[in-house]
Amino acid sequence: MVHTHRDYKKNLQLALIITVLFFLVELAGGLISGSLALVSDAGHMFSDVLALLLSLGAITLATRLPTKERTYGFLRAEIFAAFINSLLLMAVSAIILWEAYQRLQNPVPIGSGIMGAVAVTGLIANIAVAYLLHGSHNLNVKSAFLHVIGDAVSSVAVIVAALWIAFTGQVFVDSLLSGFIAILIIVSAAGILRETIIILLQFTPRSVDFDAVVSDMSSVKGVIGVHHVHIWSLSSEIHVLDAHIYSCEQDVTKIAEMKQEIRKRLENYHIHHSTLEVECEECENPAIVEPVNGHKE
Repeated sequence: MVHTHRDYKKNLQLALIITVLFFLVELAGGLISGSLALVSDAGHMFSDVLALLLSLGAITLATRLPTKERTYGFLRAEIFAAFINSLLLMAVSAIILWEAYQRLQNPVPIGSGIMGAVAVTGLIANIAVAYLLHGSHNLNVKSAFLHVIGDAVSSVAVIVAALWIAFTGQVFVDSLLSGFIAILIIVSAAGILRETIIILLQFTPRSVDFDAVVSDMSSVKGVIGVHHVHIWSLSSEIHVLDAHIYSCEQDVTKIAEMKQEIRKRLENYHIHHSTLEVECEECENPAIVEPVNGHKE
């Protein structure tokens, strides 16, 4: 896991530099041209800056080795950062929607030439940053990537709006576009927020079929029953399981082989960390945590 974090650390650093520079360009362009859509896009890009900062900080913390006080290290830092990123995006969206409403009530002149030119530079920056971040399964890097993708889409929309204003003079499209950008941000943020909440509340990962895992474990030779099963995610890339295995097997070597086979099967579900307790007598109240009442999203 450390290797993955290091792979993306340099990319995040470069992406952060590019995003900061083009945020300043878009903000200045929006203020000069009077385009709320461009200012909104700059606001979205500013949220990208914060997202990248949080992601970079979280990945740096996540690579620190565990200690006696922090036995899991800082692996959850990336999830907390992604959670903050999502809330930040929603706050930015609310501001954009309000400003768009105000502009619809009171239209203002917009310099479409500057608006379009700056939006093109912003689009180039977004494409470059998206290329640096694409392909990661790390939830925190993925959240930063989605920030940038949303910003790229909004940059394209701003370019179209600038052309529309240039040819028709209808400035209301600028406010409508701002609302579209805000909705786009909310949708992308809601998905990431949901994922982080699932992990923070230690629900069964959405990508893991709980019943299939239990069935697969139960079919291993020597296993009579499986209970007290708990599956959760430590981070976006690390799934964890602990369970009680009921078996009458007495041979230590065969028990070790049984555990090894169970762990091998668990890898099919991307569960690489497991704690298996073998019992020669079944618990009085065996509890298998079934995915009910919203446990499995």
